[in-house]
Amino acid sequence: MKLNKENVFTIALYNVENFFDTVDDPLTNDEAYTPKGKLRWSESRYRKKVKNISSVIAQIGKNRSKYTPAIIGLVEVENTKVLEDLIHHKNLRDEGYSFVHKSSRDNRGIDVALLYRNDVFEVLHTKNYPIHYEEDDGERGFSRDILVVSGRLNGELVHIITNHWPSRREGEEKSDFKRIEAAKLLHYAIAEIKEGDSDPKIIILGDFNDNPNDESIKDYVMTEEFYNPMEELYSKGIGSLTFQRKWHLFDQIIVSKSFLTNSDTDHTFLEAKVFNKKWLRTHKGKRKGSPFRTYIGRWYKGGYSDHFPVYMNLYRK
Repeated sequence: MKLNKENVFTIALYNVENFFDTVDDPLTNDEAYTPKGKLRWSESRYRKKVKNISSVIAQIGKNRSKYTPAIIGLVEVENTKVLEDLIHHKNLRDEGYSFVHKSSRDNRGIDVALLYRNDVFEVLHTKNYPIHYEEDDGERGFSRDILVVSGRLNGELVHIITNHWPSRREGEEKSDFKRIEAAKLLHYAIAEIKEGDSDPKIIILGDFNDNPNDESIKDYVMTEEFYNPMEELYSKGIGSLTFQRKWHLFDQIIVSKSFLTNSDTDHTFLEAKVFNKKWLRTHKGKRKGSPFRTYIGRWYKGGYSDHFPVYMNLYRK
């Protein structure tokens, strides 16, 4: 079936790999991303990062839609400055983007944010849910907040939930409990949404630091009311990042099944994909085919991110 591109709207998620400005924030551990820090994060490198990320966003979903993405969840952004610079770059300035962002208590100073096009999405309500857990030493640890944005997409009420769950830095098994706690908090947020909307249309965006078949997703996120299109992609070996030469699909979009079956829904789910164009990949060496990164360790490469974006298309009836 040939679809009218004017009726196709893209929802995306992009982990933009340490999107910091060059200014030291005394409240966070961002010293490496300063001109005198170990990564020598200069103004020219920062400007190239803004250009790179804006160029990616401008092209996500354009094979099926007439427009740039209606909504983009962003992961690993430092503050409102980088978001302002992003939406005002020449690659995006004519698209009419605004954003929702609130600083979290993550000690690295990276947050989630939601970009949206003003012509198709109207924000009605936002709320942040702080993720915290108890470390082995009894101290309270914090991760990035879960961000809930409720609004009208082409007039239809939808709820967008953006996540960036605790990493596997200290090992997958040792950190599992943190992501399970995040999953429980996600369902608490969903329960609050249902208090004001008995049949909510929910879109969950996230870098979950787990794959679609891992416990935190399969056993703690997925219920009968949700559909995870990324599970099929992952079963085919498709991923959004590599670690030790193995593909992972931590970046996922999960939707209410009403987008698939409910005749009362204005938007119908079409497809979900990984945006992994050739120009976003490393072209040679042992990392050939993996995302073209900004840094590998301390070595500046000038790429885009260590993750590919993921996206889905909705068809407006």
